[in-house]
Parts: sequence; C-alpha cells; structure tokens
Amino acid sequence: MTMQTHKRTCSLCEATCGIEIRYDDQTGEIGSVKGDKSDPFSRGYICPKATALQDLQNDPDRLRRPLKKTASGWQEISWRQALGEAADGLKRVQAQHGRDAVASYLGNPNVHNYGNLLFGPLLLRALGSKNKFSATSVDQLPHHMASLFMFGHQLLIPVPDIDRTDFLLVLGANPLASNGSLMTAPDIKNRLQAIRQRGGRILVVDPRRTETAAAADEHWFIRPGQDVLLLLSLLYVLTHELAEQLPPLPDYIDSQPLAPLAAGFAPEVTAEKTGIAAAQVRALARQWLAADAAVCYGRMGVSVQEYGGLCQWLINVLNIVTGHFDRAGGAMFTTPAVDLPAVTAAQGGRGHYDRYRSRVRGLPEFGGELPVSALAEEILTPGKGQVRALLTVAGNPVISTPNSTQLTEALASLDFMVAVDYYLNETSQHADLILPPCGPLEKDHYDLIFNTLAVRNVAKYSQPLLQRDAGSREDWQILLALSKRLNRGSVRQRLNNWLRLTVMGRMKPAGILNKLLRAGPARLDLKQLLASPQGIDLGPLQPGMPGRLFHRDKRLQLTPAVFVQALQQARENLLAAPRHNGFLLIGRRHIRCNNSWLHNSQRLIKGKNRCTLMLCPQDAAQLGITAGARVQVRSRVAELVAEAEITDQLMPGVVSLPHGWGHSQPGVRLNTARTAAGVNTNELTDDQRVDALTGNAALNGVPVELAALS
Repeated sequence: MTMQTHKRTCSLCEATCGIEIRYDDQTGEIGSVKGDKSDPFSRGYICPKATALQDLQNDPDRLRRPLKKTASGWQEISWRQALGEAADGLKRVQAQHGRDAVASYLGNPNVHNYGNLLFGPLLLRALGSKNKFSATSVDQLPHHMASLFMFGHQLLIPVPDIDRTDFLLVLGANPLASNGSLMTAPDIKNRLQAIRQRGGRILVVDPRRTETAAAADEHWFIRPGQDVLLLLSLLYVLTHELAEQLPPLPDYIDSQPLAPLAAGFAPEVTAEKTGIAAAQVRALARQWLAADAAVCYGRMGVSVQEYGGLCQWLINVLNIVTGHFDRAGGAMFTTPAVDLPAVTAAQGGRGHYDRYRSRVRGLPEFGGELPVSALAEEILTPGKGQVRALLTVAGNPVISTPNSTQLTEALASLDFMVAVDYYLNETSQHADLILPPCGPLEKDHYDLIFNTLAVRNVAKYSQPLLQRDAGSREDWQILLALSKRLNRGSVRQRLNNWLRLTVMGRMKPAGILNKLLRAGPARLDLKQLLASPQGIDLGPLQPGMPGRLFHRDKRLQLTPAVFVQALQQARENLLAAPRHNGFLLIGRRHIRCNNSWLHNSQRLIKGKNRCTLMLCPQDAAQLGITAGARVQVRSRVAELVAEAEITDQLMPGVVSLPHGWGHSQPGVRLNTARTAAGVNTNELTDDQRVDALTGNAALNGVPVELAALS
C-alpha cells in the first residue's frame, strides 16, 4: 500500500475550500480528508462537510445504475435502454400535448458542477419548453434581478470586500453557518475576526441571534420581513438629514432624485414595524457614511421574503450612495479567470425579465425561468399548456420548495418523469426513470460560478481522484446523450445541432474550460492550473467601473423604473400598521447541513437533534411549552409536529425551523443510518406567498400558530 495525496476543491458548498485527500493508490481507499494549507484562498480551513465527499462516494444508498419503475418495483436497466426510454417518453408527451407540457427543474448542486453548467443549457434548448424552473427562485433571484437592471447582467453581483472593510453590516445572513453565500469566502471565521482585529466593526441585523451575530460587535433583532423598512429609513436619513455629507455620485451613474423615494419612511415611522429604534437607525446611517471602508451584505433571509427584490436593490443603492461601491473594502466585482458574465453576454445571455408569464397565476419569468412556487399548480391545473411531464436534474424540490405536500400530490399525477440524480429521494421516487451520475470524486472540478462571487480572485482545477467504472457516466455525458436523442427541427437544424453537440462532446468540459481560461482576463490555461493543484492567487478585487458594466451605454442605472414602480405600489402596505399578532416562522441552517444533500453522512447528522423548533422563553412560558416538548405548528397550507428548543436566540413572536430536513416519506431510499428524519419545514411554507416583483418564494415570515401537545 502506498499512500498518496490528492489536492482538490471541496464541491459541497460555496466556500470552495482546498482539501488534501490521502488515499491508497492501489485500492483507492481514502484515509483522510484535511484542509490544504497551501491553498492560497482557504489557507487550510475546512468545515465538517468536507468529510462528506468521502461519505457520498462510498454511500451504499447512492445509485450506481439507471433505475426503471415497474409494477414489481425498481429495476436496474442498461444506459442505452434508460436514455432511449427517457427521450422517447419526453418526446411522446410533447407530441401529444405540446412542448410546454414538459417542465424542467434544476437543483442547487448544478452550480457546483461545471460540466452541468456547460451542458445543461443544451438539454433545456433541446426540450424547447417555456416551463423551466430551478432553485434560483427559492434563493437568490432578487440578487440577479437587481444586477440585471442596475449593472446590465444577471450574474454581475457585487461582492463584499470583507478582507479590506472596516465596517460590515450583515442583514439576514449567517456566513459562519453557510460559509458565505453569494460571497465565496473560505475561512470566513478568521476573515470576520480580522475585521475586528484591525479596529473595524461588524453589526448583524437578524430575527435570530445567529452564530455570526454572536461573533459580531453588535446584534439587533428585526421583525421578519421588515428589512425593506430598515433600508428605506436608512435611505431617508441619508437623503433628508445627511444629504450634504453624501459624496457626489460618479458621472457614470444615472439616477432620479432619491429623497422622494424615501419620503415617509423616517425612522420614527418604521420603528414600530421593524422593532429597531429611530436613534439606532440614525447612528447606523452616520457610522456607515463615516467609515473609511464599509459594506452591507444581505443574503438569504433578506431575499426570501415578500419584498426581497426591493431589499436587494436598496442594499446596492445604499452601498453606492454612501461612496462604498467599486472601491477597496466596499461592494466590488470580481475579475475571474473565466469571466462568466462576459462569456454569457457575448452569447446574448445578459438576462431578461417578464417576457412571458406562468399560465395559472401569471407570475413573471426571469432569465427564461418561471418561479418554482408555480410548479405544482402548473401540473395540477387542467387546460391548454398543462404540465404533464417533468425532468429534474440534481434537485429535490419536494424538500426545498414551498407547500411540498401540494408538490408531492402534483408529481404523483404526472404522465411521465425523469430524474438525473444518484439518490432515490422524496422527489425522484416519483420518476419513471432515474439516471444516476458517477460519484463526486470520479470527476474533475472547476468553480465557474463561485469564482465569479469570490472575495478574492483565484483559479483552481481539480482532476478526478478515482477512476469511474465502465458502467457509470458523468453528469454531462447524461445531459449530452439526452440532448442528442431529443434533437429536433428541420433536417438542417438537426444536422447543425448534432455537429455542435458532437464537437462539444469531443472537447469534454475540460477542453471547453481550457478555451474559456485562455480567453479570460488572466490568460491562463489548464496546463498552468495542473502545475498548481493548490490553486493560483490572482489578487484582491479591483475597481472596474464603468468598464465592468454590461449596459450598452456603460451607465449604471441606480433607480430602474421597475424598482421605483414596485416601491410606489408597495408604499401604502409598507406604511400600514402591523397586522399579524401571531407567530412568524423563519428558517435556519447549520454548518453540518447543506440543504437536503448531506443527511446520509452519519458523521454529519450524529449528535443531538438539530431539527428543532426554536422559540424564545417568553413565548414558551405563555404557551406552556417546555424544552423537548412536542409542538404542533400550523400554517395556512399544513401542520406538523416538531420538538421544542427554548432559547434566547429568538426575538418574541418568532419561531425557527431549519430547512432541508424531513426524509420520512415511504419509498425513499435515504438515511439508513438516521435515527430521526426531522421535519420538512416546506410543508408549512406557502406557495402563494411570493415576492410580487421577482416571483421569488417568500419562505421567511410565514404566519403560523403553535400549540403544545400533551
């Protein structure tokens, strides 16, 4: 036995930590997974999730061969049969009911897989359906919309330059648990500590005193869903009371007057709904404006609420008007080795909005996708254009999207379904065919998306550690094979499509990546990355305005009409007196969890129950709830029972359940090591609660009722 060291990037979350895997080069057996101290970005840090790469690779529940649902149960079949029947089934439904009768859903793991990012669009183009859905609309859609209208590209998202900032304002984010989100920042704990060590300050505003809040200088409670009022009151103070101290806007920015937009939102007016005193808001505005380098970072808790679109726009506005945009320590853009915004813009893919709407509720599309909150109703509602078949790729929407009970009913009613997934989970159990890709250590890796969102410019390529067996396929090979079988159009169109697909298939993802690297701003190639398996440091974020903008006139639109109109339409409701007197449900995550992916790893789920209902002592005493008691939680759409955890981390009137749990459905081949499957909080979230502007699901601030069970 000879132990070797393999360097790669952990592909399980956005942090992109460098790892060293010790393995036996004869048997492939893995001895250890540790942080790579030579990685210039993560500097030896890893979180507990990194060990799950080994667990996923060796998991006995992971599917190795295609499965077909039969009258007698699941049956393993050949790849040729599986791909042929999958394509034939999808084509049959479209022939009978039209192209839009087949919907698609792409899950979060796709953005961690550069092969899927390159070959997935080919499959969606081959399907030709408008009914495209993804995890984007239960996550970060408001960011993309703000970026499209303000900066000209949906992927050009400002990143907090936390390595050089003096003041960090965190809204609805918990990077110590998420490892950063739309802010690729490995070793986030030490990066945050460094802010305080150099004399800077961190303020966290959140309905829960999170792990990040505990490590900050200060934490303020805010009522769920009221972040938009805090942001508007800050804009009011800046434009009505501190206007003379505001720096002039750069000459590349177009803006209508900001003061009228914030009129009526003085801190005294918003305090009752936010729970944040007027004096605190004014002090925050002054501190933000006076800081040498400051940045506001608002993430998941801000996005998944009723006014998530307005929130993300206002965060950008405040970073810009305070003079902390496109400068060190503020909100900046990356210049990644593969410049994904530039590449997609050259192909006409800057993004678009509201070109068409969903059939049943009339929700707007964004970037060619409809809000996933509409998926179930598009399946269940009869009539022209009804969805009758579904293709899912690396997604588990039954666990990760709102009103999951309704979606379960919808999936059970489909005429045909194909799942590209290596688990028989809550979603794929409804499929007629499951096409499983190879394991995570059997393919190469490069971070196309997360280098675009990183707090430092880096590049790193990881070769496969293990050789996949002849009977398995990589994700991109499955997507390519389906694309070829679904090829359609005139003879000429089919020929051109076939040639393009064949050329890309021969290049493979690595060949395409090499071409993109050579054309990128750093002019790298795979040979250079292979010679530096620990990664290459390309330096800190650099100012790039206005050249980095993608509007044709190279202007930044600070007040796009779509946001201004949405604010005016919402004004009356925003200023209305508080209406809900019950409890509001928010989500949360733990550093050992990553949505619904990792609950098959015993080393990650062992220990005390983390799928608990958090509530504050005051509320628990009022309801007669004791720690560990069973509590009934009821929303408009469902009810469930969870174990109570009483903690002063929650403000009164707020309760919290983690997302991604609830693997208890019959037929699911998951969690054989688990003693408790937890509960699915998305049984309680409401598919009718969406951000009207973007269509993003409003998963936070869900009204619920509680009752202690004997």
